[in-house]
Amino acid sequence: MSSRPLILMTDPGHYEVSYQINPWMRPDAWAECAQSRAEAARGASAALCAALQAADAQVEILPGRPGLPDMVFPANAAVVLDGTALMARFRHPERQGEEAPFREAFEALRARRMIDEIVSLPDGLFQEGAGDAHWDAHRQLFWTGYGPRSSKEAVPVIAEVFGQEVVALELATQQFYHLDTCFCPLPGGEALYFPPAFTEAGRAAIAAFTDPDQRIEAAPDEAAAFCVNAVCLGRTVIMAKAPARLKAILTERGYRVVEIDLAPFILSGGAAFCMTLRLDHAAARSRPSLPLAANA
Repeated sequence: MSSRPLILMTDPGHYEVSYQINPWMRPDAWAECAQSRAEAARGASAALCAALQAADAQVEILPGRPGLPDMVFPANAAVVLDGTALMARFRHPERQGEEAPFREAFEALRARRMIDEIVSLPDGLFQEGAGDAHWDAHRQLFWTGYGPRSSKEAVPVIAEVFGQEVVALELATQQFYHLDTCFCPLPGGEALYFPPAFTEAGRAAIAAFTDPDQRIEAAPDEAAAFCVNAVCLGRTVIMAKAPARLKAILTERGYRVVEIDLAPFILSGGAAFCMTLRLDHAAARSRPSLPLAANA
C-alpha cells in the first residue's frame, strides 16, 4: 500500500438537509434555497477534496444514494485501523439505511485490497464509526466518545477488535453528539477540544492523558464554527472557516491551517472530519488475532 494517506469521501450529489437529528440541522434553511445550497455543497466538497490532495492524500470517492443525504459523512461508516474495518450501527432510523450501502462499499474496498477485514458489532450496540473513535497516532490509542449516539458498551468492543488502548470520553450534550465535533488529537500530541461538550469524568480523562501545555481549549464560537471537526495530515490541519484566535494558536504551534468554506455541511452538523474517513491508519505495534468473527 502507498505511504500516502488514503481517505474516503462520498459524492455529495444526493446531499440535502431534509430532517433533524441534531440541534445544528436546519432543513428549513436548506429548503429556502435548496438548489443554490446543493450547488454550494458540491463546490465545498470539491474544495475539501482538492485540499486533501494538495496535502498529498489519495482520495477515494464513493457514490451517494438517493434518500440517504448523510452518506456524505463517511466518518460515521466504520472505525478503521491496520486494515480492519469495524462497521458502524446507527442509532437514528434516518441513518440506518446507510449501513447496507456502506457495507457494500467496504466489500468493494476489500476486493481491491484497500482494506483486509470487515467486522460487525455485536447485536444491540450502537457505534457510529470514527466520529466516535479517534485514532491518536501520537499516543497509539483510541479516544472514544459515547452517550448521544454510540453505546458505552461499544467501547470495549473497539479495544477487543483492534487490540489497542481505548480512552472513553462521555459526551454531555446533544449539540456535540459525536466526539469528532468537539475533540481533535493533533499530530504533535496536542488535543484540541471544547470542554463543555464533556462530562466532568470526560474532562478528567482528557486531563489524565494529556499534559496541561498539550490541551488547546476551543472557544464557543470556534466549536460552533466546527473548527474542531478537522482533518490532520502531518503539520497541515484542514478545517472549516476558523476564527482568528484559533488559527493564531495553531500557527504558533507550527501547524499550517487550511480553511474551507463548509457552510452547507455545517447546516447538517458536520464539517471536514465528518466528510472523510481515513483508511490507512496503522498502529506501531501489532494487535492480537481478532476475538470477534470477521466476515469471510
